[in-house]
Amino acid sequence: MLVGEHILVSNTIGENLGSKAHGITTRPFSLDQVPDLTGKVAVVTGGSEGIGYGCTYTLLKHNIAKVYILSLSEDAVKGAKEAIAKELGQPVADRTRWMHCDLSDWRRVKGVAEEIMEDTNSLDILINNAGRGIMTYQLTEYGVDRHMAVNHFGPVILTSCLLPLMKRTAEKGDFVRISNQASNVHHATPNDTEFASLEELNRDIGPNALYGRSKLAAILYSRYLARKVTNAGHPNVLINATHPGFVSTNMSKKDIFEPFPLGGYAMAVGIEPFKKDQFQGAVSTMFAATYTQKSSQYICPPAVPEPGNKQAQDDALGDRLMKLTWEVVMDKMKDEGIEQLRPFF
Repeated sequence: MLVGEHILVSNTIGENLGSKAHGITTRPFSLDQVPDLTGKVAVVTGGSEGIGYGCTYTLLKHNIAKVYILSLSEDAVKGAKEAIAKELGQPVADRTRWMHCDLSDWRRVKGVAEEIMEDTNSLDILINNAGRGIMTYQLTEYGVDRHMAVNHFGPVILTSCLLPLMKRTAEKGDFVRISNQASNVHHATPNDTEFASLEELNRDIGPNALYGRSKLAAILYSRYLARKVTNAGHPNVLINATHPGFVSTNMSKKDIFEPFPLGGYAMAVGIEPFKKDQFQGAVSTMFAATYTQKSSQYICPPAVPEPGNKQAQDDALGDRLMKLTWEVVMDKMKDEGIEQLRPFF
């Protein structure tokens, strides 16, 4: 095997699998390398479970001042806070604030962002982690494919609302960072994807492709926003997408049975011993959210920039995605005062 091929194989194994495999990539990074976060403020969607909990816990362990946890389940948040209090102390657990938020409810997303901006005068880290996994086709109340509504539109609205606060924070001289959860499953996106219309988005293309397309959108959006923000006068605002690898979460252990009642056993049980735990799954996100000084990258675990597939590198496709995103949001939220967000779409 040639040296280059050996590096590629090592990176692929290390990026996707857990246990000892996690440490064999060419660009090592560990949660211990997360810098001191004293005085900083973060928002983590889905921050009470799975990878999101790994992020929340790590931020708190490194002295962050406050974490806004956006999630659906108050019980999950209570459980997370109890676990944090047991390991890091009650005062640390009390640095979290739960905000009920369904990313498919765009009005609520906008409202939560406004509450955050009223509650804090700075925001250093935004982790768009929560999402819909590999599941069957559904439409939301807005009449939009649920994968795209939750994994793309919701995070875009949240980010657009919070960007003015993050830009003001960056003007103080420090980096602020946005990390968008993508996935290598973006390779499952159909080749004929154009992001040309809502009708195209609302085609049932199958569970893997629906999920993969929404994760392609996360990469394209990150690169689009980096062009519009980082490269357009705000160099301290960094935006990157990440791939977590195969992680043991509810998505891979429970939700997978919804689209694949029998085939789901391979994912839920067969490869369970090889999956990453929630902390290993959080490594690439923590690198993007606290450590990197670059923008517009697709970062695979632990800290390996990858190009993504051909579609992920297509700026014109990203422009069409965001044009369509704006058109759909304006149509569905025209009475919600959304026009002010236009500069960020």
